[in-house]
Amino acid sequence: MSNPLADMQKPDVIFCIGTNMTECHPVAATGIKKAIANGSKLIVADPRRISMAEMSDLYLPLRVGSDVALLLAMAHVIQREGLLNLDFMQQRTSGSQDFLQHVRSFTPEWATTITGLNSKDIEQAAIWYASAERSAIYYTLGITEHICGVDNVQSLCNLALMTGHIGREGTGLNPMRGQNNIQGAGDGGALPNNYPGFQPVTDVGNQAKFQLSYGREVDLEKGITKVTALNLCGDQIRAMLINGENTLISDPDRQHCQHALESLDHLVVIDIFLTETAELADVVLPATAFAETDGTTTNTERRVQRLRAAVSPPGKAKPDWWIIDQIAYRLGIPNFGYQHPKAIFNELCSLSPIYTGLNWDRVANGAYQWPVPEVGHPGTPILHQDEFPIGRGRFTVTNYRDPHETISEDFPVWLTTGRRLASYHTRTQTGRAQGIDYLLAEEALEVHPDDVRDWGLIDDDWCHLSSARGTVKIRVKATNRSPRGTVFASFSFSDVPINLLTGGGYDPITETAELKVCPVRVEVLS
Repeated sequence: MSNPLADMQKPDVIFCIGTNMTECHPVAATGIKKAIANGSKLIVADPRRISMAEMSDLYLPLRVGSDVALLLAMAHVIQREGLLNLDFMQQRTSGSQDFLQHVRSFTPEWATTITGLNSKDIEQAAIWYASAERSAIYYTLGITEHICGVDNVQSLCNLALMTGHIGREGTGLNPMRGQNNIQGAGDGGALPNNYPGFQPVTDVGNQAKFQLSYGREVDLEKGITKVTALNLCGDQIRAMLINGENTLISDPDRQHCQHALESLDHLVVIDIFLTETAELADVVLPATAFAETDGTTTNTERRVQRLRAAVSPPGKAKPDWWIIDQIAYRLGIPNFGYQHPKAIFNELCSLSPIYTGLNWDRVANGAYQWPVPEVGHPGTPILHQDEFPIGRGRFTVTNYRDPHETISEDFPVWLTTGRRLASYHTRTQTGRAQGIDYLLAEEALEVHPDDVRDWGLIDDDWCHLSSARGTVKIRVKATNRSPRGTVFASFSFSDVPINLLTGGGYDPITETAELKVCPVRVEVLS
């Protein structure tokens, strides 16, 4: 996030797109609710009529996968109406002329044919966002899990650069992270293209620094993504270590995933429970849960915090860092053999410019948000106040493109996926807690009542849901949350493996799967 969570209560206009925050980030969503109570306007763009849409001043029920079209049209309106922040653009950005010329043709009327939205609503959203003193954008996986995920994010960046709604209190571009410490994982270098601290692996200076620190030669090329790794299983990749992820349930195209994992000579899984993925493993190494672990975590607002074990781990469970350290040590990899997470974190701080001013003891009270470039620095709650990491913020020319797969005679219905409040991710934890599980014991397909009637379905009865990759049996739930022609299901339940259906395409830059758009067929269960 560019801005702290406390800033949620400060914008005049809040633009939420591709984020079902009240279900996926319910604690953070209280900030949005407080902002509304204080008079902030809320714009919500989402194919489903989620609970946030009910709170909104303007709801934009756009067709799944059409976000770029909406954002291009909003940029067009901002320029047409003379709502550009020219001073900010001149002083802080580059590439504006090409971008402004590009968006001249993308009218709200053009966007209407793609998004299904009313052109006046598109205009209103653009005017509210641009003309407010302080506007903020919040988004999540509904923006990124598309073949155009990068284009979606860059389009949002363009809006912020046009209006100067970045680098100030109550503004910003704020992605809400999907899992605990996902921010910290990226900070620590769990990315194929970056060393710790988001330092590119292809930079010669970075290569020399890390080679010296690690005491061994480093790879000069970017690593591969998990998508590529799974494609290489059984061929160039013969063994795999999966740490704390239930790949078989969370990744798209389940049949492909299972075939890939079963093609390995050796699969090791580190986890706290025997997940569906762990059941395929040759070796399962039991890890400690969060309350059994000493360490650090970085939350969605870049706040670095200490974790302190509250109880002793059961049985033979060990911290993840200890397990990985022992594997590396026994493989003879130099400079392993850590005795405590303190040493690991302090090494991270010594190597990462955004952590330089931190150490194990200094983050004890969780007071600092990176970057903390030097000792004594108070941290940086708001990013980009004076400059961007690349100097000037760069406008990006984007174009709309259809999803990888579109509806057809065989698959005439749009499926979109997401999460539910009562189920955390793949239910590795919540599915084993009876006190939670009773809230949502099974998955259901959300279908508009008119579609239930027209398709010959029965509410609360079963149907077959099919895509080009497979078929699942799922219970029908009639609800006005789903628009006509679009259905919704979460990916949380192993007995209703929705990821059997998804996986038609991937973003060409990040290789993120298009989990939010999948053409399907809905049939009465015979």
